[in-house]
Amino acid sequence: QVQLVESGGGLVQSGGSLRLFCAASGSISGIYVMGWHRQAPGNERELVATLTVTTGDINYADSGKGRVTISRDNAKNNAKVTLYLQMNNLNPEDAAVYYCYLRKYTRPIGYWGQGTQVTVSS
Repeated sequence: QVQLVESGGGLVQSGGSLRLFCAASGSISGIYVMGWHRQAPGNERELVATLTVTTGDINYADSGKGRVTISRDNAKNNAKVTLYLQMNNLNPEDAAVYYCYLRKYTRPIGYWGQGTQVTVSS
C-alpha cells in the first residue's frame, strides 16, 4: 500500500504564493509518475502538473504554466518521497482542493491523497 498525505494548503490573497507538500510512504518502489490535480466545487478533477519519475519529464496544465513548479525529493533511505508544488501569483480561479497522485509501474490504478484546500481571496 501507498500512503499520500498532502499539506501546505490554506488561505492566501490574490497574487500570493503557496507551497504544497505531498508525503508518499509505504510501498513506493517502482514509481512511474507523480502529480498534482485539483477539484473546485462543481467542477471535475483536473490535472495541474505531473512528473515522470524515471525520465524527469514534467507536464503542466496551461492554466498553471509559468506560475507553478512541481518537484520532488527522496529520503536518504528511499522510504519516503516528498512531492512539492510551488504556486505563485495565485488567483481566485486557483481555489480548489489539491490532490496528490502517484502511479506505479506494477499497478494501472493510481493512488490519491485526501487533498489539501487552497483558498484565494480577491
